[in-house]
Amino acid sequence: MNKYRSHNCSELTDKDSEKIVSLSGWLHRKRDHGNLLFIDIRDHFGLTQCVIENNNKFFSVLEKLKPESVLTITGKVVKREKGTENLELPTGKIEVNIQLVKILSESKDLPMPVFGEQDYPEDIRLKYRFLDLRREEMHENIILRSKIISFIRSEMLKLGFLEYQTPILTSSSPEGARDFLVPSRLNPGKFYALPQAPQQFKQLIMVSGFDKYFQIAPCFRDEDARADRSPGEFYQLDIEMSFVEQEDVFNVVETLMINLFKKFSLKKLMNDKFPRIPYQEAMYKYGTDKPDLRNPLMIHDITKIFTREDVKFDIFKKLVKSGSVARCIVTKNTKDRPRSFFDHIDKWAKEQGASGLAYFTIEKNDKISGKGPVGKFFSEDSLKEIMKLCNAKVGDSIFLACDKLKEVEKILSISRNKIAKDLDLIDEEKFAFCWITDYPMYELDEQTNKVKFSHNPFSMPQGDIDKLDFNNPLNIKAFQYDIVCNGVELSSGAIRNHTPDLMYKLFSIAGYDKREVQEKFSGMLNALSYGAPPHGGIAPGIDRIVMLLADEKNIREVTLFPMNQNAQDLMMKAPSEVETKQLKELGIKTDIKKN
Repeated sequence: MNKYRSHNCSELTDKDSEKIVSLSGWLHRKRDHGNLLFIDIRDHFGLTQCVIENNNKFFSVLEKLKPESVLTITGKVVKREKGTENLELPTGKIEVNIQLVKILSESKDLPMPVFGEQDYPEDIRLKYRFLDLRREEMHENIILRSKIISFIRSEMLKLGFLEYQTPILTSSSPEGARDFLVPSRLNPGKFYALPQAPQQFKQLIMVSGFDKYFQIAPCFRDEDARADRSPGEFYQLDIEMSFVEQEDVFNVVETLMINLFKKFSLKKLMNDKFPRIPYQEAMYKYGTDKPDLRNPLMIHDITKIFTREDVKFDIFKKLVKSGSVARCIVTKNTKDRPRSFFDHIDKWAKEQGASGLAYFTIEKNDKISGKGPVGKFFSEDSLKEIMKLCNAKVGDSIFLACDKLKEVEKILSISRNKIAKDLDLIDEEKFAFCWITDYPMYELDEQTNKVKFSHNPFSMPQGDIDKLDFNNPLNIKAFQYDIVCNGVELSSGAIRNHTPDLMYKLFSIAGYDKREVQEKFSGMLNALSYGAPPHGGIAPGIDRIVMLLADEKNIREVTLFPMNQNAQDLMMKAPSEVETKQLKELGIKTDIKKN
């Protein structure tokens, strides 16, 4: 036993009765009963109740001591009286009668309490993150994160991968998000960049003859914050494999995810073999390439309905005639829902920037008809055709949208989730994984109407390379894939293009000449020209995986020291100004006008 503790604060049980023990930790909570003072002492491992009588000389010391002060107590373990036990705690059957107290560190008045899990403003929580992390839920989230990362490492080694570390200081990337730049003192006027991802390095590892690589890799991108994305930095499980096809990557990642999610959650997996959904199918059925498969609602195309003479819904008919599409969502057996339910959805859609959602419910009295604001515009025959197209039945309701394709996909995608939540259709006790596959290699830029890469320019196109129709590039699909869970994109990946000549050809279609490609990607092209294996990989986000397993909605709840939405570290006061001397050493002058 050292001078601070003989046991930790989760260790003592009724088997330790009558032992003299020492515990060290934080003063979690006090309860003054007049002649008795109860205190809870807390450390990393748990909590133990201690008690002191008012005739003990340390009574007044503890009475005045502020919460979160650090102390060592020595005393005798005794069983609690029946009726006072706390069976939710491992130590709940005992308490420690305090004999000696030593104050190790006194706390000031707290800007936020540690006891209790009430919400506090984000700026307070981030400024005093060291206090926020003492709270039980936050503490458990960070412990869970550590265990998840350790488990991932062990599983990757079992799967035959080796971990290699790639550089943090590298060259600026010409593609992707904004770089964080680092000025070079030894090379004035030149800059390193922090890696947005180890993409080129992990491909170079394959070119170097290593077979299976992984890394828990820090990545740096100067992007705006979102609930599922930290500003500045994040971690990903970076994976690359040589001599593989797409299915080999899928098998590795599925094995890992199944083992990981079964290990760390009681929730069920909807599928032990993850569905493969082509990109075009995902956009058609769900309006997004990040579908939540727990949601049973589907999107259906009913554009052709509005070419019928017996449909009098003129607004949609004019839109369809001008090139718009009409799609809908069917909700099963919602005939008894009040009008307010449907109006609420319509109002919500307008708040999202859409023109709203038209709706009607299919009824049958003497004949099939549509009940609701737009139901009267549809004949019985047109309603029967809608029912056939959408697998709808009497008693079901139809929500309709009509606009340009991307706008319809956008509003129906979020409406699908909104309606399912309002109808309580999503099983929160399940994880639903899927792969989104067959991404198009190219797309048209809406502003310039020119062909551009749609996803990852370094991916291998599908099909026989010698027979690809480069004259119709929008028909070319790539070996690109995303893995999605519960509507959260965990990662994108691809089988890589390992052939320089093909790379030049693919970039030329997107408007890059050979010289441009050589200038921007000289390191990678040089390496590929010395014999490169076919290779591919993926990089699932660690933060998002932990967020799902911790059942949190915001990534800051599973990150030790996150920044706020303005990319500021309120605790360490970063970013900050630096001394003029430091700037001179780097040959840098600032040109910022102060208000």
